[in-house]
Amino acid sequence: MKKISRRTFNSKLSMGIGAVAFAGSMPWACGMTGTKKESLGVALVGLGTYSTYELAPSLTQTQYCHLAGIVTGTPEKAKVWKDKYNIPNENIYDYENFDTIISNDAIDVVYVVLPNSMHADFCIRAAKAGKHVICEKPMAVSVAECDAIIAACDTAGVKLSVGYRLHSEPYTQEVKRMVSEKTFGDVRYVSADAGYLSTSHPEQWRLDKSLSGGGALMNMGVYAIQSVIYGSGQNPITVSAQEFSTRPQYFKDTDETITAQFEFPNGAIGNIMTSHNANVNRLYTSCDKGWFELNPANNYGPLSGRTSSGETIQFPHERQQKLQMDDFAKHILNDSPNVAPGEMGKRDMIIVEAIYKCIAEGGKKIKLDLGTMGLS
Repeated sequence: MKKISRRTFNSKLSMGIGAVAFAGSMPWACGMTGTKKESLGVALVGLGTYSTYELAPSLTQTQYCHLAGIVTGTPEKAKVWKDKYNIPNENIYDYENFDTIISNDAIDVVYVVLPNSMHADFCIRAAKAGKHVICEKPMAVSVAECDAIIAACDTAGVKLSVGYRLHSEPYTQEVKRMVSEKTFGDVRYVSADAGYLSTSHPEQWRLDKSLSGGGALMNMGVYAIQSVIYGSGQNPITVSAQEFSTRPQYFKDTDETITAQFEFPNGAIGNIMTSHNANVNRLYTSCDKGWFELNPANNYGPLSGRTSSGETIQFPHERQQKLQMDDFAKHILNDSPNVAPGEMGKRDMIIVEAIYKCIAEGGKKIKLDLGTMGLS
């Protein structure tokens, strides 16, 4: 395999390399023989920390899908993964020959786990190759790219999901249930914090705007946005925001800390704080007749929760990524609901763009017209 750097590939992304013709007659949940599969083969694109320590181990526990292939620009990694997971040579790809995956019936789903600026290109290429797509969050670096991914999947007739693992785990589902059933009455206020302290590796891609598309907001901020939405059961109708920089020598290219305020259709208000300079991890919802919270709320688990009635929210711990990927596989195989569709990722990017615009314009409140987009 020829090694290609992320920066080299990123420069080629805008030139649209790798376009392939769409084979419109391919049976998506079946093999080429037309026999329905019981477990879908997943190929991971990008073998960084998340794939190595979360996705691949989770795929050894999933019931409806399994690790079938890998895509990497590093031959040394390919050998390690081949030996560890018994991956056949024909299921190992690099970034340049990736489009030949179209002829591989062992791979049904492509999970794109690359820097944010590479999401759109590989998701579109995967769709054109007739593969279902999971795109790691955030879905892309712009709303326009989200639209392009959704359009490509629609045209190809393949399913699309965003890597929002929390929608498949029980603590988040319990929050959504309490909001929907008004266990404590109508929501009046919701607050979500998501962030961590970054103190090393200033050369990491998350601090390079050309690869990440932004800083804390594009990373942990997406969790906070998600939390206030399912913590209120509504999409916001306005947003205002502020940015704070206390370590400009470290965060030279990306946002360090952002706070944002939301108004919701029922009159509720919300607040988020996201940062690469503080360890925060909480969702709190206040209602007419009480409150509930998750703390921690968005890490890999186990999570923890409590309510104003003195109850503890507690569930047995399972890998969130296992639950997430099985949910998507069941959506493909059995037409069960897609808990994190592409429209949800697009909605969140609309909000992200509005927050950045608000900050650029000095904090001016911005109206949002999201309707029920992405609500599940």
